[in-house]
Amino acid sequence: MDLPRLIAHRTVRTYLDDPVTDDSLRQVVDVARWTGSARNRQPWRFVAVRDAPTKQALARLGAYAGHLATAPVVLLVLSPVERRLDTEFDVGRVVQSIFLAATDAGLGCGVVSLYPEEHSRDAADLVDADDGWTARHAIALGRPGPRPTGGTLAVPAGRLPLEELLTFH
Repeated sequence: MDLPRLIAHRTVRTYLDDPVTDDSLRQVVDVARWTGSARNRQPWRFVAVRDAPTKQALARLGAYAGHLATAPVVLLVLSPVERRLDTEFDVGRVVQSIFLAATDAGLGCGVVSLYPEEHSRDAADLVDADDGWTARHAIALGRPGPRPTGGTLAVPAGRLPLEELLTFH
């Protein structure tokens, strides 16, 4: 893995029309499935969505989810409806693993949260998820397109300095 490239990687919200192959998706999820989880519960399942109407419906289920509609594939992240205290932490870990594996494979990623809770249920229903599973997160995947020009950022850019984040005791 090229660590400097991974650190510099940005969230991608525009994609080329190039398809993402099933093999590429399998490789990314195969890497991510080895992510550790509390008591090895692996509280995640994934649904690859290519269907345009379904992607458009998913794009309406989060405040910053619009780019799901134009991605070649959306990886819907399912997690148990009944959350344990560590479920969201474990799901965050596996999503980061997907992000890193996809980046290493040359794919761009745009991770979104599907909130409020009824949006999570609606997303799970769109893909006929089994009872007991919901979809609180989705990942747009594809070859990165050109960066948009102009406009203003919705959130501040850059990173806090290390000295502000790390103290020693």
